[in-house]
Amino acid sequence: MSNVQRAWIVERRGRPSHALKLRSDWKIPNKLEPGEVLVRVQAAALNPVGYKLMAVLPNFMGSGRPLPAEQDISGVIEDGNGTEFSKGDEVFGFIAVDLSQATRQGALAQYVKMPADFLVMRPSNVSPVEAAGITLAGQTAYQGLVDIAKLEAGQTVFINGGSSAVGAFAIQIAKAIGARVVATASGKNEDFVRRLGVDEFIDYTKKPLHEYLTTNPPSPKYHLILDAVALIDSALYTHSPAYLAPNGLFLSTGPFPKNASSSELWKGIKTITAVLTPRWLGGTNRRYAIFLLKNKKSNLEALQRMIANGSVKPVVDSVYEFEDVLKAYERLLSSRATGKVVVKVDPLVD
Repeated sequence: MSNVQRAWIVERRGRPSHALKLRSDWKIPNKLEPGEVLVRVQAAALNPVGYKLMAVLPNFMGSGRPLPAEQDISGVIEDGNGTEFSKGDEVFGFIAVDLSQATRQGALAQYVKMPADFLVMRPSNVSPVEAAGITLAGQTAYQGLVDIAKLEAGQTVFINGGSSAVGAFAIQIAKAIGARVVATASGKNEDFVRRLGVDEFIDYTKKPLHEYLTTNPPSPKYHLILDAVALIDSALYTHSPAYLAPNGLFLSTGPFPKNASSSELWKGIKTITAVLTPRWLGGTNRRYAIFLLKNKKSNLEALQRMIANGSVKPVVDSVYEFEDVLKAYERLLSSRATGKVVVKVDPLVD
């Protein structure tokens, strides 16, 4: 095996077309620490956090640059290094953002070293391409619904962004739990979201969601609102007493600006101010929480079981060759993707 590989390297801040460079001289990791494995990557999936960090995070703020981009992978164990895995095992998992920055590892490379705890065996009923996009979005949805919100059968969850990757997993996981699911998307994605199993669909393009829900309040009110799109506008939260139960939770993957523009940053500041304003000063009388993915092997194993038994299915929007990563990011940035945008690192995989 050669000691160098091909990898898409984040070299600077900016849009993917400016920040990324395809290199053929990136060193293959040759030293594994205890608990680490070497994975030959078959496929990788793109995530909004990937291009947002490229666009927002300066080079000097612990970015780890230059480093390979992205987090989600499927692949084959090249060196099990005394862990639970053996050479040839087919796996899927992810490299957490902080781990990527610290170790300068990323998914858009032919080989990656990573802790074994961030991987599980790939079920036989999903392909490497399908498996590549499971972990970050799937585990985020699982932790939000199960670990944080403790969603129960019979409760109702409102998912904002049902056609997003996190939203698609959240719909399926909530239905597997036995909850009633209301989800939003644009009208053109209604069929896609309904096929995931929602009980009620709302087209967010017809009317601002907070206005629609205030004039058409659910009965009973929602137990949980899960914002799966890192909403930067605070209106859905500040008006939530009209449609979120008094003991309910507004749970968000954001707010996270799409870029470093002053308008986006100002929206973020307004949202944070709305969240932090005490109730006695006129703040919203509902709980708000932002959550960031933290890898938990038990969560990943639970997700693996759901995938294996078919109650949760990975959703792939589109597949690109390794040389076409910039086109793949264009698809993701278009906001038209339903499910995961996947890149075949190994051109021979399905």
